[in-house]
Amino acid sequence: MSIHIAAQKGEIAETVLLPGDPMRAKWIAETFFDEPVCYNEVRGMLGYTGTYNGKRVSVQGTGMGIPSALIYCHELINDYSVKNLIRVGSAGSYQKDVKLRDIVIAMAASSTSGINNSRFINSDYSPTASFELFMKAAQYAIDHNIPIKAGNVLSTDEFYEDNPESYKQWAEFGILCVEMEAAGLYTIAAKFNVKALAILTISDSLVTRERTSSEERETTFSKMIEIALGTL
Repeated sequence: MSIHIAAQKGEIAETVLLPGDPMRAKWIAETFFDEPVCYNEVRGMLGYTGTYNGKRVSVQGTGMGIPSALIYCHELINDYSVKNLIRVGSAGSYQKDVKLRDIVIAMAASSTSGINNSRFINSDYSPTASFELFMKAAQYAIDHNIPIKAGNVLSTDEFYEDNPESYKQWAEFGILCVEMEAAGLYTIAAKFNVKALAILTISDSLVTRERTSSEERETTFSKMIEIALGTL
């Protein structure tokens, strides 16, 4: 067992889906997996392993924000030999044409977090997705007529910002949406030479101020999960 995950060696698959919400992890396992088994309940951060179309796969809640997500990613990689980490989460739109329930695949993740400042002094590191996972996800979406958008997203440390209009500068530079984990995920995957991808569903819009309910965020967004599982 690791510090934050109670699984034994071999109980976690090489590919792990990573929702921030542990209840979404439970919903994914019960909805998509055959014979899911819960391997973790530590701190309420649920984790399950099962099969999908005969292929072994796990899902692990990570909590909100880069620091929380990095704890689980580090342990999954180093203690459980996970090779593919796929974030499946919600995001807020920064663009007029990125609408509620649209799916965004993050090619790269800009960030307001200082997570890389101590590593790359006076420099900017650009966290990017695994090209292999990105291509598999995009091809699955094309083959199954699931509309997607792809590009740069923003990983922020603050959910409630002082200036509600600050998103506009990021939007001017083509940022599609905002979330809280992808930049950390892409960085740690690069550090340990594993593959990572973030697939996001738009849950609210900073442009129109529309939003989905907490129940919708927890138990819908199934197309995003299908795309993630299509990379297996």
